[in-house]
Amino acid sequence: MAFPPQFLDELRARVPISGVVGRRVKLIRKGREYHGLCPFHNEKTPSFTVNEDKGFFHCFGCGAHGDAIGFEMRIGHQSFTEAVERLAGEAGLEVPKATPEERVREQRRSSLHDAMEAACVFYEQNLRGSAGRDGLVYLKGRGLSDETIARFRLGWAPDSRTAMKTALMCETLPESLLLEAGLLKKPDGPGASFDMFRDRVMFPITDRRGRVVAFGARTLGDGQPKYLNSPETPLFHKGSTLYGLAHAREQARETNTVVVAEGYMDVIALHQAGFAYAVAPLGTAVTEAQIEELWRLAPEPILCLDGDKAGQRAMARALERAFPILKPGHSLRFATLPVSEDPDSLIKASGPVAMKAVLDAAQPLVEVAWRLAVEGRSLDTPERRAALEKELMEKAHAIADETVKWQYVRTLKDKLWQAFRPVRPAQPPQGGGFQGKGRRPLPNQTAMRGFDGRIVGLGAPGAVRPPYEMQERVMLALLAANPGLFDHAHEELGRCLFSNDSLDNLRRGILKHLGATRGLDADGLIDHLRADGFSQSLDSLLDASERRMRSVRSYDGVEEAKALWEDVFHHYMRKDLLADVSEANQRLAQDASQAAWTRFEAVKRHEQAASGRDED
Repeated sequence: MAFPPQFLDELRARVPISGVVGRRVKLIRKGREYHGLCPFHNEKTPSFTVNEDKGFFHCFGCGAHGDAIGFEMRIGHQSFTEAVERLAGEAGLEVPKATPEERVREQRRSSLHDAMEAACVFYEQNLRGSAGRDGLVYLKGRGLSDETIARFRLGWAPDSRTAMKTALMCETLPESLLLEAGLLKKPDGPGASFDMFRDRVMFPITDRRGRVVAFGARTLGDGQPKYLNSPETPLFHKGSTLYGLAHAREQARETNTVVVAEGYMDVIALHQAGFAYAVAPLGTAVTEAQIEELWRLAPEPILCLDGDKAGQRAMARALERAFPILKPGHSLRFATLPVSEDPDSLIKASGPVAMKAVLDAAQPLVEVAWRLAVEGRSLDTPERRAALEKELMEKAHAIADETVKWQYVRTLKDKLWQAFRPVRPAQPPQGGGFQGKGRRPLPNQTAMRGFDGRIVGLGAPGAVRPPYEMQERVMLALLAANPGLFDHAHEELGRCLFSNDSLDNLRRGILKHLGATRGLDADGLIDHLRADGFSQSLDSLLDASERRMRSVRSYDGVEEAKALWEDVFHHYMRKDLLADVSEANQRLAQDASQAAWTRFEAVKRHEQAASGRDED
């Protein structure tokens, strides 16, 4: 249902966001803001803020952001309509009445829900009767307990063309309603309608509120198809529904984790083994709508796929669907099962510990995209490497969000540079510190590459760092050594997303602690960061070769540090502008459209404005 903007404005004005958030988060007032532990990720030091004047919440740790309605949606895994109705009820606001057409549709949907619930009860009862003996033996043989069978409301459709039709059809559940619900089916030719599902184990499919909207059915014999789903109905849209969603919501919220398995039995086995945040698409590759639904549960859902070729194809399809809709703070991770194993078989053979190890080893989307692009591929000529670069850039440019798009362009180009840069011997130290006269460059990293051009691996410590990574390190070192920069720098640094995961995690940690504890000095900040497990990152940032950046620690006040910060940040962002110009120029060469020309002019003007600042 659509709500008038005036009503939504009134609702936001009537409902204090601190009150909405305060029901779930213990808030402490500091000045004009409230602070507390973020409910959307695990943390020990508060990084979550609520600004009553501006009407929004923000977490410096995980990036969660929104208004009171957004908080209610996210914390309760509710739809927009559900969140608005809940808050309006609390505020004593009358929700605008539906139109006559909307009331008719809602009444029809209510009747369809009644029909689906009646069918579910019918199938449950049959599973426990003599007709469902084979189904119950099958489920018990798969290791399911009575409690699990009851929780997921598993059932049995008897081997009869009209058993369910006879049991359900009445004045309040007419034949037309059962047909619309997908419970009955008409023959191709003349004749009476008959039960859609016969002689099958039944898996009820629910919406996020736990209401039955469809069924999945499995035959135990040689009948085809092996699995059969309800048809599309006003209640059920296969591409936007997730099996197990209602059961997974609570633990997904508590753990900030959701796992996507491939089938009904995988989900049920995972829940029974303690992974009660598992869901599954309905017989197809995960869709854009399902990814959006998953993001309501957790910012980085884990897709758990088979290790065979089919699993690799499913991974590639998921990447293709995900790329256009990626947004800041939201992505996918991929866990690969051992070949010939699924979650059910792995848990039975090796226990939940083995399953947890698979999930803990999940890789970020960008790493999987890179691996699928280069794995087993001969890249021994410039033309083949150019084809790889073109393919990767096309994937990056499919991303609609500009911020994420250019982060992917930069990250993938960095990977290409690391993989194919010329190999040089390590250089000995030559005195001095960071850049500047008489200062020592960092040692080179050796790249490992097979003679046929296939990528074998990259050396570890002492890498030759791209210039922008050195700028990232300088910015973090500046802020760590001069916490007084926070008010000046936190918005700019908050917009960044560093390509190096350890640096980006450290960036989030610094922002979190400085945002939560105003007046924190450098030693106190470093103590907090070490307590959070950032010792290795800090040692890397502040080791002997980095500490020679004397300017980082040599200020009597904040102004000089602020000037250096602005200079470094400006050059850091200008690098992206130059990349924008290059990409826009390439696009214009390939597509001489008005849109491409407008894009090129815009980024060129932006880059020239930034260059003018250099010349001042």
